[in-house]
Amino acid sequence: MSAARTTDPPHQEPDHESHRETRAARVKAKAGYRPEVQGLRALAVLMVVTYHVWLGRVSGGVDIFLLISAFLLTLSFVRKVESGKPLRLVSHWLHLFKRLIPAAVVVILGVLAGTWLVIPQSRWPDVLNEAWASLLYRQNWLLAETAVDYYAQDHAGASPLQHFWSLSIQGQVFILWPLIFAGAGLVWRILQRSRNVSYRLVLMVAFSGIFIASLIFSVDQTATNQAYAYFDTRTRLWEFALGSLLALSLPYVKPGKALRVVLGWAGLAAMISCGLVLTVDRSFPGFIALWPTLAAAAIIVAGQSGSRYGVDRLLSSKPLVALGDNSYALYLWHWPILVFALAGTGIVAPNLVQGLAIVAASVVLAVLTTRFVEKPLREWHWPQLRAWRTAVVIVACGALLAGPVAVWQTRLTADEAAAAAQPRELTPGAAALAPENAGKPTPEATVIPAPAAMKNEWADIDGLCTDGNVPSDPLLSGCLQNSRPDKVRKRIVVLGDSHAQQYMAALGPIAKAHGWEVVTLLKGNCRFGAESPERDADCNAFNKASAAYVMEHKPDAVFTVASLTHKEAPFETEVPGYLDGIRPFTEAGMDVVGIRDNPRFSINMPECVQKHGAEAPECNAPLGESLADTSPLDAYRGRVDGLHLMDMSDFICSSGICPAVVGNVYVYKDDNHLTKTYVQSMIPMFEKRLLATTGWK
Repeated sequence: MSAARTTDPPHQEPDHESHRETRAARVKAKAGYRPEVQGLRALAVLMVVTYHVWLGRVSGGVDIFLLISAFLLTLSFVRKVESGKPLRLVSHWLHLFKRLIPAAVVVILGVLAGTWLVIPQSRWPDVLNEAWASLLYRQNWLLAETAVDYYAQDHAGASPLQHFWSLSIQGQVFILWPLIFAGAGLVWRILQRSRNVSYRLVLMVAFSGIFIASLIFSVDQTATNQAYAYFDTRTRLWEFALGSLLALSLPYVKPGKALRVVLGWAGLAAMISCGLVLTVDRSFPGFIALWPTLAAAAIIVAGQSGSRYGVDRLLSSKPLVALGDNSYALYLWHWPILVFALAGTGIVAPNLVQGLAIVAASVVLAVLTTRFVEKPLREWHWPQLRAWRTAVVIVACGALLAGPVAVWQTRLTADEAAAAAQPRELTPGAAALAPENAGKPTPEATVIPAPAAMKNEWADIDGLCTDGNVPSDPLLSGCLQNSRPDKVRKRIVVLGDSHAQQYMAALGPIAKAHGWEVVTLLKGNCRFGAESPERDADCNAFNKASAAYVMEHKPDAVFTVASLTHKEAPFETEVPGYLDGIRPFTEAGMDVVGIRDNPRFSINMPECVQKHGAEAPECNAPLGESLADTSPLDAYRGRVDGLHLMDMSDFICSSGICPAVVGNVYVYKDDNHLTKTYVQSMIPMFEKRLLATTGWK
C-alpha cells in the first residue's frame, strides 16, 4: 500500500543539487536507508492483496503500514531537529501531498470509469460521494458513519473506493504528527533552559501518552461499537504512536546477532499468521491489533542481522524491495480491480487462476502508475523551487478529479428530476395490479425512482417523539412520530423493523387524512415478537422495551409485520414469538394489525433491472420462491381476539411472479425493502383493506 512510503526519510526532502540523480542512487547515498523495511512494506502489501483476493478477510497488513509510516516519519523529523534544520511544516505538507495525491487521483479516475462500465446506476451516487471523501482524506469517517447506520449500509456489494479509509487516516496523521514534532521542539527548547532534557525524551513522553490514551479508547470502542471503531482515526493513533516510539528507542535497543535472527523470523511468522488465526475485521483495532504491529516491530528491531540466516536477507532481496517501491500504487489498484472483476463476471470469489489474473493486473497498473505518475512528479524540479508551485500541482490534480465528479453528479440530479416530473398516469405502480386494470398494458415511461434517488427511498417519518410520547427507556431514544393532528381520533404505535417502517409510506398519509397519531419504535433487522433465542440480545431487549412502552401508553392500536420472509427456503415463516408478543396488547383492549411481510431476495432487484432489463427472468422471481404457498398469517386466525390480519401481497406479486418493476415503479430499493414510491402507489388499496380488516371508520 501505502502512503507510508512517501514518508521514507531518504525521499522526504527535496534535494535540489542532486535532482538529476536516479532515485536508486539517492536512496543508497542517504544515511539510514533500511532495505529490510522496504521489504517489510512489500510483504505487508502482499498480505493485504492475497487475503483480500483469495480469503476475503482482513490480514492486519494495514496496521503494519500505519506503524511503518510513523516509524519513518519520526526518523526523518528527529534527524531534522537534532541537526538543527528548520521543520518548515507547510513546505513539508505540500511536498508530501504532491507525492500522494497524483497517484490517488489517477486511481480514482480509473474507478469512475470502471463504475460507469460495471457498477449498477443506483450505486453511482455513493461512489461519487466516496470519490470526494477519498480526495479530501475523510473516507474513513464516511465509512464509519455508514457502518453503524443500518439505513445507510450498502447491501449490494463492496465499494471500489472502500480501501481509501486507511489512506485517509494516514493523511490525517501526516498533518497531525508534524504538529506534535513542532510542539515537542518548543517544549524541548523551554526545558533546556533549566535542565538537560533531550528532544527524544520529550517525544517519548508525548507519544507514550498518545499510545496509552488511544489504546484504552480503542479497546473500549472496539468492545462497544466495533463497526465505527474500525474506521475511527482516534482508535488507530496508538498504532502510529507505537511506530514513533519504536523509532525513538531503536538506537538504544541493540540485540545480539542470534537474538536478531530469532526476533526477525518470529516476527515474520506472527505477522503472516495474524489474519489466519484472528477474525481481524471483527476484533480490530483493539488490543488484538498489537499482534501484527508488535510482529512488525520485532522485524524492525531485528534490522540488519549480519547473519546469513536473518530474515533481513529475505526482506532486503531485490524483488521485495522493488515491490516495496510500488507498494503504494499496488494498494491503490488491487481493491478496485478485485471489485470490478467480481461485479463484471458475477462470481462471488475468484479461484486461483482468476485471483492470479487480478493480482497480475494490479501489479502491472501499479508499476505503470509508479513509473509514469509518481516518479516523474517526484523528480519534477519546477515545483520544488517555490511552495506556491507545489500548491499549484496539488490543486491541478484535485481539479482533474473534481471536474468529472461534479459534472457527473449534476447529470444524475437532472436525470432524477426528469424522472420524477413524469405524469403520474405513466407510473401507476401498484395500481397496475388492481382488478380494474387487469390486462391493461403499462404505458412507456422511465422507471421511477431514478437510480440516483434510490438512497432516498426510505419511508418518511416526521421527527422525534415529543411531549408525552417521549420514551423513558434510553433503548427507545429513536422514537419517531408523524405530526400530531389538531384532533387525535386514534393513536397507533408501529413496532418492528425497517419492513414495518416502509409501510409508513402508506400508513402515514392515511393516518393524517383520518386524524390518527402514529408513533414508531423501530430497530433495523429486529422483527417484533416475544423474547426468542432466534433473535440477538439487543433485539430482544429492544422488543421488551417497546412492549413496555405500549403497555404504559396504551394506544388504540399497534401495527406490526406478522410474517418473516427469507432469501432461501423456507421462504416465509411465522415471526418467532409473535402471538405471545402481541397478546398482552389485545388483552389490554388494544387492536393489533399484523401485515404480511414482503418478499426477500438473494440479489439486489433494482440493480438486476439496471443490468438486465425489467423483463429479464432473473428480475422476476417465481411466487413460490418468494412467499409461502400458504400464508403464515392463516395460522394466527382465531387464536387472539383483537388481532387483525392484512395481506397486500397481491399488490406486490401477480400471476405467479414477484417482479422488480410494476407499473413503471421499482418495487424494491435493494434485495428486501419496498421502495417508498411503490408503497405510496398502494395507498388507496392499503387504506381500503386496512379499514375493511379492522372495521375502523
